[in-house]
Amino acid sequence: MSSLRLLKIIWVFGRYRLDTLLDISSLPWYVRIAIACFPLRWFFRATGSNGRRLRLALEHLGPVFVKFGQILSTRRDLLPEDMATELAFLQDRVAPFSSDLAIKTIEKAHGRRVTETFARFDNEPLASASIAQVHTAALHNGAEVVVKVIRPNIEPTIRKDVRLMHLLARLLELSTDGRRLRPVEVVEDFKRTILDEFDLLREAANASMLRRNSLEEGKLYVPWVDFELTKRSVLVMERIYGVPIADIDALKAKGTDMSVLAERGVEIFFSQVFKDSFFHADMHPGNIFVDISDPAQPKYIGIDCGIVGSLSREDQAYLAQNLLAFFNRDYYRVAQLHVESGWVPSTTRVNEFEAAIRSVCEPIFEKPLGEISFGLLLIRLFQTARRYDMTVQPQLVLLQKTLLNIEGLGRQLYPQLDLWKTAKPFLEQWVKDQVGPKRFFETIKQHAPSWIAKAPEMPDLIHTALTQVQLGSRSEQNIADHLAQMEKQAQVQRKKQRRRWLAVVVVGIAIVVPNAENWMPSLNNSQWLAVVIGVLLFLWP
Repeated sequence: MSSLRLLKIIWVFGRYRLDTLLDISSLPWYVRIAIACFPLRWFFRATGSNGRRLRLALEHLGPVFVKFGQILSTRRDLLPEDMATELAFLQDRVAPFSSDLAIKTIEKAHGRRVTETFARFDNEPLASASIAQVHTAALHNGAEVVVKVIRPNIEPTIRKDVRLMHLLARLLELSTDGRRLRPVEVVEDFKRTILDEFDLLREAANASMLRRNSLEEGKLYVPWVDFELTKRSVLVMERIYGVPIADIDALKAKGTDMSVLAERGVEIFFSQVFKDSFFHADMHPGNIFVDISDPAQPKYIGIDCGIVGSLSREDQAYLAQNLLAFFNRDYYRVAQLHVESGWVPSTTRVNEFEAAIRSVCEPIFEKPLGEISFGLLLIRLFQTARRYDMTVQPQLVLLQKTLLNIEGLGRQLYPQLDLWKTAKPFLEQWVKDQVGPKRFFETIKQHAPSWIAKAPEMPDLIHTALTQVQLGSRSEQNIADHLAQMEKQAQVQRKKQRRRWLAVVVVGIAIVVPNAENWMPSLNNSQWLAVVIGVLLFLWP
């Protein structure tokens, strides 16, 4: 099966002339010969842009490769702009599977008939995708819910396709251009993301966390999850009713305040990233609805929480300071923060890195602030930093993707949206809170119980630590003495080796040179003396 799948991939590669995406001259000679002899090159012409042909090829290969292309489209730090934009048009079009199979999966997960679990279960799916499909239902208490069911037998198929992707990624790394795209790293990111989506308990936990974080502010509503009925392959959660965020005409017809809606999206993003350190990382239009029961104060509704991101406190601080330094045009501080955070190697020359950042950012800042794309600025930064061996962490890639989605969505809703005007006060206040007295006392309050509990043990811990330091010092001295002794022995052995080689040379000259013409040499007294000296040199300890 895998070999047939590989043959299909090779055929699609030739059908859409994906060989033109590679720099042939940078490939090894044997690969260049193989591509030159590839018969499909003679039958199909490369028509259309590179991005379009790549998109069509991924669609031809099916839902797993479509999903890969969708994730690849978020790596704008790696791909050319036009190719990333083209891949963003990929649609996960998959025919729904039989409702009988869905019911069997639900009954196997719950251990009872579906009629015992639900008062009503609708056979017609509400939505269908490559990993799962969704049905509507009602609980016996009257609550309306949606039931998400993992597509049967899809996991082994996806694992096989991922293995083939690894093979293709390693082949792609044979070229210079291919290595620049880091294909193995991208496939690994995809593998982690897609395999996580098979565990609906993880998605349920993510939804519950986002719901708890957002309830107080009231700007985002996340539906509740029925954990009793949720299993690894089945997710049961509240059914929501709202206007799809992409239906701008319907939102305007209801009198929705579009400026408030756009700004709230930005506020939700920055609140999740910096206040909660837990953000919804799949905020494309299909996952967002709007509650317009109060059109003047519209509320977001978020679903499909399978992909989330989280930043450490250190990453939060560096990111916030980076963004503030960017918009203050303090490029030296931006470069310095990258080195301090470990995002680029400590050997990076800050002045040189600063100059590279300035050359990228100055043209962007020639525009009015309201026209500057936050997301694209972050992408430019990542692209520049990659030249200095920056390894972009998965959480930063998710952040970049989410920021692009939120920003693009916000400007669709309200073209005059000034992202910086909305974000700057939030970032400045957050940075101030992290270093102010309030944060200091919060840290003490947080750690005080632990410090008090450990206080009685401190004398013993200090004594143990000092003892270990003392023993460590002795141990280090012993190791140093041992190494010195080994070096001394090595010097003696080298001297012996030199003497023995000298002995061989002396004996050889004494015997061979005077008797070069004789097959069996005869030795005179002086030659015997040389031989004896050579033997003594050889045996001398």
